[in-house]
Amino acid sequence: MSPSEVVSIAKRAAELGCKEALISLGDHPEYRHEEMVAILRSMGFASTPEYVAEMSRLVFEETGLIPHTNCGVLSEDEIGPIAEWNGSMGIMLESTSLRLHQLGEAHYQTTSKEPTMRINTIEAAAKVGIAMTTGILLGIGETLSERIDSLLLIRETQKKLGNIQEVIIQNFRAKRTTRMSKSPEPDTLEMLKTLAVARLIFGPEMNIQAPPNLNAEGYSEYLNCGINDWGGISPLTVDFINPEAAWPQIKDLREKTFNSGYILRERTALYPEYIFNPRFKKQNPIHMRIEEMINKEGYIKQELEI
Repeated sequence: MSPSEVVSIAKRAAELGCKEALISLGDHPEYRHEEMVAILRSMGFASTPEYVAEMSRLVFEETGLIPHTNCGVLSEDEIGPIAEWNGSMGIMLESTSLRLHQLGEAHYQTTSKEPTMRINTIEAAAKVGIAMTTGILLGIGETLSERIDSLLLIRETQKKLGNIQEVIIQNFRAKRTTRMSKSPEPDTLEMLKTLAVARLIFGPEMNIQAPPNLNAEGYSEYLNCGINDWGGISPLTVDFINPEAAWPQIKDLREKTFNSGYILRERTALYPEYIFNPRFKKQNPIHMRIEEMINKEGYIKQELEI
């Protein structure tokens, strides 16, 4: 997308009451696609991270939305300029299983999904003081033991670095144009079991998210297994990673949450406990904007909620 296209969409989102702009794209697409090199150069950028850093700045300065970026494996030099204009960032671990990198498996020839590289990105983020989201992907051929190993690695990484603010448990959705188009998708029961185990592994202090749009019929049951976050929901755009899965209406999400005994609250891209943590509290425009939007508990002020 051109800078003008990015700003145009962000402005419409701000008009609808959105607070966050999710910037999500693949790992350095210019490494694999020559046309991406040409596109980046035509806009004046030498790399995808350079482009993302500038789009983050533009979105924030033009609309006041707080960017949250997921753009794959990054070095400390690459992540620093992006972090300056982001409230938080993310990279999915997906799985620790090196077996999934073998011929015929889900991560075959996807070198940037090597678990050490993904953990190194979380470490690079810790060095520049940016809170991260990570998580696992269910149903890509991993065994139950490998799934547990992935959650344990995230827990150990959090103990070491302290900058993982949220863990996502995401169910695989088959896409017609991919080599896993006929692979079975995890059902609700499998998600519930994994969510419950994740809560036991991480204890009460970790924020655990499961996306509601990837299980339209059964997502309300997730609340009974320990999640405390639904993730971002857009009133404007589709889920570009899973465009076949429509977002739930906010009123429906609020009702289902209430019926399960909870109250739906709107938060910023940075969780309250990280907003008030001196290690992540910076004297910069992003954090000043976050403080303008929140109440004393660290959630969006009631008069600003959608």
